[in-house]
Amino acid sequence: MRVTKAQAEQNRAHIVTTAARLFRERGYDGVGVAELMAEAGFTHGGFYKHFRSKADLMAEASANGLSRTASLTETLDIAEFVESYVSREHRDGRGEGCTIAALSGDAARQPEDIRTEFAAGIESLTAALQAEGDASPDTHQRTARATVIDALAHSVGAIMLSRACPDGSSLADEILDVCRESILASLTHGDGSQSAAGSTSPQPA
Repeated sequence: MRVTKAQAEQNRAHIVTTAARLFRERGYDGVGVAELMAEAGFTHGGFYKHFRSKADLMAEASANGLSRTASLTETLDIAEFVESYVSREHRDGRGEGCTIAALSGDAARQPEDIRTEFAAGIESLTAALQAEGDASPDTHQRTARATVIDALAHSVGAIMLSRACPDGSSLADEILDVCRESILASLTHGDGSQSAAGSTSPQPA
């Protein structure tokens, strides 16, 4: 049966979403095209109707995941983001978590088009968090941007270090706790008054 253009677009989007999740779980080299297509519910041969190569899919899946992360943080200020991001739930939910934390190490060794997607995604996330956090009219834009970049880099590093430890390791939790408290304290100029109450905000993905 002939596939309509609309259905083909839906199938492609489903493949991209599936690939984004699998890449976050296993890395770019941890899943092959045949397995990826089977997971999405399609045959291996159908892959090349949508993509020229796995590298093309990697770039599109990265852009998809990075865009989703930025969109989920649009309503969060920087402190709410840190509470949600530097958490055990995010640490353990690799497949549904942030593409930056899951794949930055892999992306650094990939072709420039994938690293370009990461740069664009990091820029979008930085802009979204800066817009939410820069409520004070006298806050200098450059200072606000530096604060967001510092908090984001620290948050990503905390998740990556924690994931490098065994799941049951006390160090995995200690890294998250220490880094979360440090980031929140730095956001309040080091006075440590930032509330550490658990956030119900959506988890970045």
